[in-house]
Amino acid sequence: MTPQDTQTLPNGVAIPKLALGTWMIDDDKVAEAVKAAVEIGYRHIDTAQAYGNERGVGEGVRSCGVPREELFVQTKLAAEVKDYEGAKASIDDSLKTLGLDYIDLMIIHSPQPWENWAGGDRYFEGNLAAWKALEEALEAGKIRAIGVSNFQKEDLDNLLDNAKVAPMINQVLAHIGNTPFDLIDYSKAKGLLVEAYSPIAHGKILDHAEIGAMAEKYGVSIPQLCIRYILQLDLLALPKTANPDHMKTNADVDFEISAEDMDALKAITAQDYGDASVFPVYSGKA
Repeated sequence: MTPQDTQTLPNGVAIPKLALGTWMIDDDKVAEAVKAAVEIGYRHIDTAQAYGNERGVGEGVRSCGVPREELFVQTKLAAEVKDYEGAKASIDDSLKTLGLDYIDLMIIHSPQPWENWAGGDRYFEGNLAAWKALEEALEAGKIRAIGVSNFQKEDLDNLLDNAKVAPMINQVLAHIGNTPFDLIDYSKAKGLLVEAYSPIAHGKILDHAEIGAMAEKYGVSIPQLCIRYILQLDLLALPKTANPDHMKTNADVDFEISAEDMDALKAITAQDYGDASVFPVYSGKA
């Protein structure tokens, strides 16, 4: 397994299985993180309008020394954008901020604006309006693939039943201790790839005794075990780090977890996100 190994999106576009996540990496520091990751071998970089670092990510992509067509850049339409004109303008803003001619994958960051996370309104009409803008950008060649993030079954059905182009990927919170198997299976059954963000959780998983013992058994670190678990579930993995040493070890996952141990890991419940629990996606609500 290398960071260049790919899966194939429904429209035939190859997407590297391992990505560099850039959430909470400052705009003035992220270009260096991108360049370090590319040097190590990463070819898939994830950002979002909400991260406020698209400019720096674009700078890193343009100055890393690897041809643009060998890199896969993914960004996210802000969760608050739920209208066609707003989405159209936002897509062009991302292209301009990144300083790139095209984006490889653009996804709707959440079915609901963050302040209405897990509320009763699923924003079906707004998501269809935003999706239409993504479909048109796809057709125009501004984006190579389109998808969603944090979408539950009913949110996916809204697009699958009413949109012209079906979503190609669903990016979801998934890690040892909190793997949404039903949503993953449903997404895959509908032809989507599934990408796991926070594959190393975001809090206390490094202190989890059972996971620690399992990592020791394989002679790997807990993050390496966590990333390997995600890859063996046939998901894409999106670990976030600005530390080149961590980037290296996160990519060094060429080992196999036995079926028995995978079952043991699937059965673990570990959803303590520490300070990150203030963020909607870690709140335990969907």
